[in-house]
Amino acid sequence: MKKVILGFSSLFLSCSTYAQTGAGVGDLQLNTITTALPFMAITPDSRAGGMGDAGTALSGNSSSIYWNTSMLVFAKDKSEISISYTPWLRQLTNDIHLSYLSGYSKIGDRHVIGGAMRYFSLGEITFTDASGNFIRLDKPAEFEFTGSYAFRLGSRSSVGINGKFAHSNLTGGLVIEGAESKAAIAGAADISYTFFNDDAKIGKLRGTYAFAATVNNLGNKVAYSNTQNRDFIPMNLKIGNSFKAQFDKFNSLTLAIDVQKLLVPTPAKFLNVGTTANPDVQLVSGKSNDVGVIGGLLQSFYDAPGRLATDEDGNNIVNSDGTYQVVKNSKFKEELSEINVCAGLEYWYNDIFAVRAGYFYEAPNKGDRQYLNLGFGLKYNKFGLDFSYLAAVGQRRSPLANTLRFTLRFTFDDRNSATADDAKPE
Repeated sequence: MKKVILGFSSLFLSCSTYAQTGAGVGDLQLNTITTALPFMAITPDSRAGGMGDAGTALSGNSSSIYWNTSMLVFAKDKSEISISYTPWLRQLTNDIHLSYLSGYSKIGDRHVIGGAMRYFSLGEITFTDASGNFIRLDKPAEFEFTGSYAFRLGSRSSVGINGKFAHSNLTGGLVIEGAESKAAIAGAADISYTFFNDDAKIGKLRGTYAFAATVNNLGNKVAYSNTQNRDFIPMNLKIGNSFKAQFDKFNSLTLAIDVQKLLVPTPAKFLNVGTTANPDVQLVSGKSNDVGVIGGLLQSFYDAPGRLATDEDGNNIVNSDGTYQVVKNSKFKEELSEINVCAGLEYWYNDIFAVRAGYFYEAPNKGDRQYLNLGFGLKYNKFGLDFSYLAAVGQRRSPLANTLRFTLRFTFDDRNSATADDAKPE
């Protein structure tokens, strides 16, 4: 059962591990972090998708329900609804896709409610037995429902919370290795905070500055059978900053920078200290991931195992007390390598046409996802259209290459409830 589930997970996360086959990357060993339900962490919208996935501190719109619900308090429109569509992993197959529907509405000057639905289809899968004999065809799918609420704390700060229900049915109840599989079900929450200053200055340049922090997908561990160990879902910490420079009434430029980190345990290092005939696998560096949700969240900040030291012959060095020697500072370096950096630019002309570009960086030992994003946006009256394109770099055969995203928006404008940023391009 575990092998089957990991097979599905590797399909989702192949973008993280596809090009990594060596035992080490630079000073650190390859040690990627995987989770269950990774579809919950896929960027659904084209705006942030065109800015290197730096969406945490971007100005509020309906996609903020995924990125940062607290930003909705400062959205210039009273309400908005949008639908996004992403053909996924087109380098591997042509029938996997992600759909995302979201919307919000302001209630007075201090409250915002919203909701979203995410649907991830894996296309048609052929199930076979261990001998390769046909069992049946199936169409595995995953979905998530989100309810959102944001509250204004003061003129420049707000908080937001999301409640989520996620359902992942990968095997359709198939019996595998004598165990009956089941759908994985998770309940999760997002917590977000925003500081928003629409009268900021950098030198003589006036504009809007935003700082935002979110904890996403804080929820229970899941399993696909009663015999399988439970796995963490993709809990994330995201911290973002953005500055929108308003050059004149027609031209603006936004710079956004995010740092992001998975809040799940790092895989520990295990070695067989016994023999082939009598194996004795022991944990030699790092910490066990057999912990609860809160314990795993806290542990994620200090549990990196680092790189085991070796002698001239390539053998692991054993200390006098029987422990294995770890390369100095490699644990700290690995912890830092788990932080992803995203940066993006967005230029608007006359609140009609936008051009976007961004870059996403993940350390080589953690998956080596590195890609350039490009995008554009069009807005006419109450309608908006966003498009983004992902071009992977540093990986010649990345399954993420040539990923396209499309988003269609419809706003319900109410100028009486708009913020002070109302006259500025979104």
